[in-house]
Amino acid sequence: MNQTPRSLAPLTELGGRSVLFVMAADAEYGPHLKARFTPFMTGVGPVEAAVELTAALAELEACGRRPDLVVSLGSAGSRTLEQTEVYQATSVAYRDMDASPLGFEKGVTPFLDLPAILPLPLRIPGIAEATLSTGANIVSGAAYAAIAADMVDMESYACLRACTRFDIPLVVLRGISDGKAELNHVDDWTEYLHVIDEKLAAAVDRLGEAIGESLLPR
Repeated sequence: MNQTPRSLAPLTELGGRSVLFVMAADAEYGPHLKARFTPFMTGVGPVEAAVELTAALAELEACGRRPDLVVSLGSAGSRTLEQTEVYQATSVAYRDMDASPLGFEKGVTPFLDLPAILPLPLRIPGIAEATLSTGANIVSGAAYAAIAADMVDMESYACLRACTRFDIPLVVLRGISDGKAELNHVDDWTEYLHVIDEKLAAAVDRLGEAIGESLLPR
């Protein structure tokens, strides 16, 4: 049976460079972001993000269209950061990984020569910074006490591992959608996404300016 070929992930020219914007869910992609780029949607969670982004980057590389930069953006939870504000991640950890019964540090993948916390070295001037934890669970209420990072999401660590495989730098931008109160319904997550959409769009504009001012080496 013949199958329709899968379309390549959409690339955006920003600051004179080729950028792949990556998001997880349509609910986070509002009108302000729609005016700036078309994202590659991975689906929710670290497994979907790893599988889909790795496949997309492999296809782009095979066609000679490898991006200069990948930007993962969307919402995040935090008990301590300002709700609806946007932060750039300075590091990311994988909270699901726990091989400590075998003597490995929590967060370290066995036999993979990587620390528990991976740095994200690129910085966009004028955007607040925060540390990030990625995992497959929705964090709410008392569960934040077990997490050392400032904010939590479900995709960025997977995106970083995929980008590392292709030697492509990653920027992570997250707007804080929840965390101050216990989550009881999907509306508790989506309530402020329209505000985050506008603020993420402003952050993308700042990113374009930073790229134009040599955020990325030529």
